[in-house]
Amino acid sequence: MKCALVRPDGVVHHEERHPTLAARGPAAVTENILSVAEGLAGRARADGLTPVAAGIAVPGVVDETTGVAVWSANVGFRDVPLRDLAAGRLGLPAALGHDVRVGALAEARLGAGRGRRHVLFVAIGTGIAGGLVVDGSGYSGAHGAAGEIGHVTVRAGGTPCGCGLRGCLEAEASAKAIGRRYAELSGNPDATAFDVATRAAAGEELAGQVWRDAVEALADGLLTAQALYDVGVVVLGGGLAEAGDRLLLPVRDAFARRVTFHRTPEIVRAELGDTAGCLGAALLALDSLGTPA
Repeated sequence: MKCALVRPDGVVHHEERHPTLAARGPAAVTENILSVAEGLAGRARADGLTPVAAGIAVPGVVDETTGVAVWSANVGFRDVPLRDLAAGRLGLPAALGHDVRVGALAEARLGAGRGRRHVLFVAIGTGIAGGLVVDGSGYSGAHGAAGEIGHVTVRAGGTPCGCGLRGCLEAEASAKAIGRRYAELSGNPDATAFDVATRAAAGEELAGQVWRDAVEALADGLLTAQALYDVGVVVLGGGLAEAGDRLLLPVRDAFARRVTFHRTPEIVRAELGDTAGCLGAALLALDSLGTPA
């Protein structure tokens, strides 16, 4: 868990990291979140500051309106009223959001998308998910599941996906998928996406082919997203974005080769790194008070 005290202008006053304790079950995770939040509020007061709101972001399906973590495969949440639990524990207004969507909010306001009206943030790590921000506000959808572009089919009949379908973007182009594919072909069970990117850049043919296949799949997914959202900028984040130009340049080229009537967005790398979700949770909390940063 990435945790912080954040000022209304987006400046981080203090930050901490803690294990999620997911292996102990959802009740332990919930208590851990509340305990850490309580400690942060105490730290703020000890530093002469007044905490005004708490923001929490979690993975999975999140209902921002009711403040309920509906479902999460990673930590086992099922209909956990985290917003109300946090408000009751801390005695402060609280907000609950989806980890990728609040990351999108942070990148749109404070990071690579600042100053732009229509921003799509795409986090590429173990999985792939997106967050759409329009005029500084995120879009969560009717059921709290907007932005799941990782489950757009880009290769019909392709690699099995954890969602039950085959050929999803996440199953073809996530960091996990890249590492798995290279491991299958090379016989190296410990291969990671970082290894593939490094070996591809060094000229290894197999790594280069695996990397190119992933880039082509990602470009297909992004083209679908652009057809739906028509954004001005696509911000690529998550662990795979650490590859920098080794990812950005071929993705831009592959996207450009697919464009017909679409307007081509800028495709840029995220600026906030793995702090985006934490900052976005703070922005969501401030928005809940009616004082957007």
